[in-house]
Amino acid sequence: MTTTPAGIDVRRITDAELPAWMRTARTGFLRPPTVTEADIAARRTAHVGSRTYGAFDAGRCVATFRSFPQELTAVGGTAVVADAISNVAVLPTHRRRGILSRLMAEDLTAAKDRGDVVATLIAAEYRIYGRYGFGPATSAAEWTIDVPRTGLDPNRPGPEDGGRVDLVDTEEVRKIGPELHERLRRGLPGAVSRTDVWWESDTGVLRVFGDWTEPFYAAYRSADGEVQGLVSYKSDDNWGDAKQPLNTATVDWLIATTPAAERALWRYLCSIDWVTRVKSGPRSPDDLLPHFLPDPRAAGITTQADWLWVRILDVVRALEARTYAGAGSLVLEVTDRAGYTGGRFLLEAGPDGASCRPTGRGADLTLDVASLASLWLGDTSASRLAALGRLGEERAGAALEADALLRTSGRPWCPDMF
Repeated sequence: MTTTPAGIDVRRITDAELPAWMRTARTGFLRPPTVTEADIAARRTAHVGSRTYGAFDAGRCVATFRSFPQELTAVGGTAVVADAISNVAVLPTHRRRGILSRLMAEDLTAAKDRGDVVATLIAAEYRIYGRYGFGPATSAAEWTIDVPRTGLDPNRPGPEDGGRVDLVDTEEVRKIGPELHERLRRGLPGAVSRTDVWWESDTGVLRVFGDWTEPFYAAYRSADGEVQGLVSYKSDDNWGDAKQPLNTATVDWLIATTPAAERALWRYLCSIDWVTRVKSGPRSPDDLLPHFLPDPRAAGITTQADWLWVRILDVVRALEARTYAGAGSLVLEVTDRAGYTGGRFLLEAGPDGASCRPTGRGADLTLDVASLASLWLGDTSASRLAALGRLGEERAGAALEADALLRTSGRPWCPDMF
C-alpha cells in the first residue's frame, strides 16, 4: 500500500470493496451510481486476472483504475504484451490532488516489472495522458451513409462473388467470432486481443454494463463456406410523415478478413428494408467503406479523432518487435521523465529484421517517449512531428529517413474500445 502526501491510500481493492469501487467508477463517468447484486457478480467475473486499483480517502473510494493483460499487434504481425488500462475515474470532489498520477505510477511500475512492452488505453480526454508518456498511435473515423444516395441497386443486395450473408444468433457468434477476430488481428497493426469475457459481454452472457439489448448479427461466408466477416448492429424505430420509414442502423462493430467480406456486409446493411441511414461506428481512417459505394459522397464523415494511445515501456523490445519495409539506421535520443525506458538507441532495420541497442553515437533524432509511441505503429510522420515541435532533427534529412523506415502502406487501426 502506498500513501499520497494528502493522506489518500492507493492500492489494489479487496473483493468487499468492489461495490463501492463500481459506484465511484459510474459516478466518475456520469452514469447512475446504482449497483445491483447482478452488476457486482458480472464485474467480479469480468475482473478475474485484472489489476483493480482504488484510491481511498478516510475509507471512502474516491478514484478507480483497472488494468488487464492484453496483446497488441505490431507492424508485421508480432503480438507484444501490453498493459491495457481502463475504468479510470476520479470523483469531482478529489480532482487535482495527484491521485491519477499515483494510480498510474503504481500500475506502470508493476507493468514494467512484469516485462510488459507497452501500455495501452482509449483516452476520453486528449490532454490527460501525454504527461504519463502516452502518445496517440491510431486514429478512427465514423461515417453516416445516406442510403438512398449510395447508388446501390436495391434489387441486387447479395454478394456477387458466390458468397452469402446470413443472420446469426448470439450462440453462433460466440462460436465463429473469436477465431475470425484472431485471423484479423494477426495481420492488423494496432489491433488488440479479445478475451472470452469480451465475447460473453458482447453477446449478453455476462452483463457487465447492466441492461443489455440483443443486437442483430450478420455473417459473411465465402463461396467455399469460410466465415470471413461478422457485423453487430442495432436499429432505431423512426417513421416520418405519410408512414415513411426513416430508420437508422448503427454498427456496433464490423470485422472482416477480406475486402469481399467488407463489401458484402456494407451492401447488406444498406439493403435492409426501412433503413435510410447507416452509422458505421469507429473505423480505420483509411477504411475502404466510402469507395465500396457507387457514390462515395453518400458516406459523410461525422467523427475523426485519435483512438488507441500507447505508452512504450521498453524501447528496444518495441522497435525490434515490428518489421520494416526498407533498410536503414537511425540513432534515437528518447527521453522518458518517468524513467521506465529511454536513452540513446541505435536502430538498424531492414526487411529481414531489426536490432536496437544503446549507443554512444550522436543522435539523429531527439524525441520523448510519447512521440515515439505515435511513430511506432507507422501512423504518424516524423517530418510532421518535427514541424509541430515534438521531435528534434539533429542531422539534416533524418526525419525523412525515419518516415521511409517507419511509415506503413496502410494505417494501423484498433477495432476495439476497452
